[in-house]
Amino acid sequence: MTDFVITVVISLVMATLFFITEFFNKKHLRIHISFIGGISVAYFFLVVLPEISENFPENPFNLVIFEYLFVVFGFVFVHVSEKLILQKVEVKSQKRMRKLIEKEKILEEVENNMEHVLTNQINNEKLDEFALKDIAQTLGELNEKENEFKNEINKYKLKIQVHISEDLRRLRFFTNFTYHLLVGFIIVGLLNDDLISNPIIPGILFFFFAWFRTVISHRSEAHIIFSDLDIYEIKETAPNSLKRYLISCAVPIGVLIGLLLEIFFPIDLEIIYVLYSFISGVIMYTIFREVIPEKEKGNISYFLIGFFGYTILIIILNIFSSVI
Repeated sequence: MTDFVITVVISLVMATLFFITEFFNKKHLRIHISFIGGISVAYFFLVVLPEISENFPENPFNLVIFEYLFVVFGFVFVHVSEKLILQKVEVKSQKRMRKLIEKEKILEEVENNMEHVLTNQINNEKLDEFALKDIAQTLGELNEKENEFKNEINKYKLKIQVHISEDLRRLRFFTNFTYHLLVGFIIVGLLNDDLISNPIIPGILFFFFAWFRTVISHRSEAHIIFSDLDIYEIKETAPNSLKRYLISCAVPIGVLIGLLLEIFFPIDLEIIYVLYSFISGVIMYTIFREVIPEKEKGNISYFLIGFFGYTILIIILNIFSSVI
């Protein structure tokens, strides 16, 4: 009974912190993204994977390959969901825009050639006034046509950006709400795991990473959607109030569901670890997609501080739990 009371108290404290973090997302501490990237990598490889390997239910057909199957499912689910939206929304507009860009490039080449001919005519001692007028008129027409193409390209670009960004926001609301709901549910499951000598440690480690993921999701940069079209995702500046309340309450709701199930219908730990594995796949996708800075971006020092600092914390907590 005492252990369950501790689980209730810790779960509710964590749920409250999640609610505050989500609801007052504009007042977060500014944590460097490379620092969180280092923490994320350390957590995933030193906590998540060993936890799954040690506590996951018996593998189907006794094949080790299935050990991380649900991690892969979580990763693939988020990746495929985004890809379906990007590839299916405004397909005709995308094709039309690419054709216009090709035509614009051809026009630029023609203009360059015409300008070269014009320069030669000007440098020629025997100027042909009629030829010069004809070239100038042609260049003017080409410039007008190019401006028409640019205006049409910008129109399609805005249309694609708006529609895809709206669809991505709907998808992310669904995935974020589900993610936070499962986080609350899993926190209760981990804190109440009888198979672990000190379940508070993995529960706290899971909470901190999930919390950091929540912090970073509010300040991730706008990702490029189509590099060849120079189209970026439009970030939502003023989130819908209802969505904000629902996302903020998702972890507390998940915690309450987890606590009620523990009292009336205790959930098999195997189900907890299947969900834990699935969420880990989502976490893995988030790490590589949003947390770790792209290419030359980021700060190596902050990344290493986050990685080694969190690694040391994991080691200390594991030593502490083994001593207890």
